[in-house]
Amino acid sequence: MSSPEQHADQNPAQVLRGTAGNVDKIRDILFGTQMRDYESRFARLEETLIKETLEIRETGRRRHEQLESYIRKEFETVQARMKTERDERTDSAAALSRELKELGDSLSRRIRDLDDRGSNNERELRNDLLKQARDLTEEIRARHEELSSLLEKRVHELRDGKTDRAALASLFTEVALRLSDQFQIPGSEA
Repeated sequence: MSSPEQHADQNPAQVLRGTAGNVDKIRDILFGTQMRDYESRFARLEETLIKETLEIRETGRRRHEQLESYIRKEFETVQARMKTERDERTDSAAALSRELKELGDSLSRRIRDLDDRGSNNERELRNDLLKQARDLTEEIRARHEELSSLLEKRVHELRDGKTDRAALASLFTEVALRLSDQFQIPGSEA
């Protein structure tokens, strides 16, 4: 064996390499069988893992295919249901459209009927108003004639009686009160 003095003369890197080689030999002697045993166990474990990974992959692929098949069937079912619902909605919309058209036609007829009734009522109201206007005109004419005759009568009385100014003022006051529908004569208050 080499002495420590010899090692001191050598390069430290060479010393380490030489020592490392010795350590490997010692390790191989002490742990060699266990390491080989561990290596064989690791190899079996690796094979088992590869085998199980392949099985898991195959199972995953099968499940994926089953899931894909199930999803396709569900999509087809949903599409069929949607088509049925769309057809039902289309039929319902068509029925509602017909009902709305019928309601529109009915409403148009009712509006025409109401318009005709309104025109008839308006015509009747105009006739009533015209009749009332004629009646009022006749009444006004009759009052006018009555007042005119009364005024003429009073004027004749004035001419015939040659009344004074106070009597004339009283007469005009009476005429004014009668014209304004106040029939009380001043001085004759009750």
